[in-house]
Amino acid sequence: MSDLFGKTYGEDGKTRPGCRVAYTLNNTQPVSCTIIDDQPLFYMDFDSAYDEEEAFFDATEMDMGVLENELRMLEQEIAAYDKFSMGSSVSTEQRVNEFLDSIDSITTPAPKQTKENLLDELTDILAQSRIVKAHLDFAREHNVKILLSTQIEDGFYDRRAGLILINPNIDMPEQILLCARELRRHWQHRQGALIHPLTFQPDNAVLVNRAQIADLSVFMVRAAWELQLSGNKQAWDRIEASSMADIGRAFAREAFLDFRTINNGLASAAAFESWFLSERCRAQDKVLIQQMLADYQGYVFDTDMEMQGITPNLISALGSMPYGKNYLSAHVNIIMNDPIFTDVRDRSNANFLWFIKFERSFKETEQELQTGSAPTGHEFFHDANPHQEQDRNHEQQQSAEIVTLFEGKPEKTTKPDKGSARKGPLGKGKSADIIYLRRIPGDLY
Repeated sequence: MSDLFGKTYGEDGKTRPGCRVAYTLNNTQPVSCTIIDDQPLFYMDFDSAYDEEEAFFDATEMDMGVLENELRMLEQEIAAYDKFSMGSSVSTEQRVNEFLDSIDSITTPAPKQTKENLLDELTDILAQSRIVKAHLDFAREHNVKILLSTQIEDGFYDRRAGLILINPNIDMPEQILLCARELRRHWQHRQGALIHPLTFQPDNAVLVNRAQIADLSVFMVRAAWELQLSGNKQAWDRIEASSMADIGRAFAREAFLDFRTINNGLASAAAFESWFLSERCRAQDKVLIQQMLADYQGYVFDTDMEMQGITPNLISALGSMPYGKNYLSAHVNIIMNDPIFTDVRDRSNANFLWFIKFERSFKETEQELQTGSAPTGHEFFHDANPHQEQDRNHEQQQSAEIVTLFEGKPEKTTKPDKGSARKGPLGKGKSADIIYLRRIPGDLY
């Protein structure tokens, strides 16, 4: 049961301590008492003086034993507060100074580091991972520099200028992962695997785009795992708290059971497959299909058919590593034929992809008809020369064909028989030569 004051009583009539609301500032308690109230729904701007006064007068009608218990409980709380404030070795002035320092730590911005210091710190952290350090050395061999720039949203690899740009305003764990991703993108470029997906046929373009992005995600997970093994756990904590947690769990499961799966590619292959089992395929397919529909650079409809044979080699190049085993070369046939990797499971994406393929085949057929020997409908109706048509009619006008209906010599008669020529079909024992002149087009007769 509970009284009007909100206190809870048991079956024996004794009071039970209620909920007490306190506060902390930066995980410290810089004042003598941090307890605000004993009600969990307590608001500082709520004026309850009238309600308490009314409840006090109503309490006279209640059992006096309840009031005595309330007073006794209040005395115990006051004694506990006094004991806490008197027994503490920290003075009030020192607590106030700590409180002011806490306020300064919140309101005062942290001193900004220079870009050189941030870049040195970033590269030092990346060098703690063996795989990332190998990519760093590979980038230095090709004169690719890492710079901090606020002109980009997160991270970007400028292949023409030979620069990897990272935004310095984001958190350090994200900077580590983004820099590792762009270093891997540079590796794809040098290995011949960073070919634009729209260079391929629409079906193969979907697979190539998925594989390129999945490889970047797998590399970020592996880099964070190796940094965790070296003692820097901030990147791996960011992986676990992000949408890439499923890929991280797939990689960690294989690497935890057998550490040799890191170099032989089994852990990376498990993470690669986990990427395809998620809904990331739908999102990436939508972005790619929008690029196909735009096609302002003419990638889709100027495709060479010989480029389709490069797809297995490109997938194998994506799995190459500076050291260790290629984690995709043994699975190229499965990736090319398994519906998990190739099918477009989203209905809207599949419809748009079918439309793109239909338009592509229609344009190819139209080009073949225009370049072939047979005249097309367009040439027949629009490209015909009127002078050539008149010359053709003139040649037909001067030509003639002689058709012989019978063979045989005509009988000599002294008197012409008016009906002899009409005996039988054309007269028995007689022949005739009919000369047929072709009719000029346009003549009625």
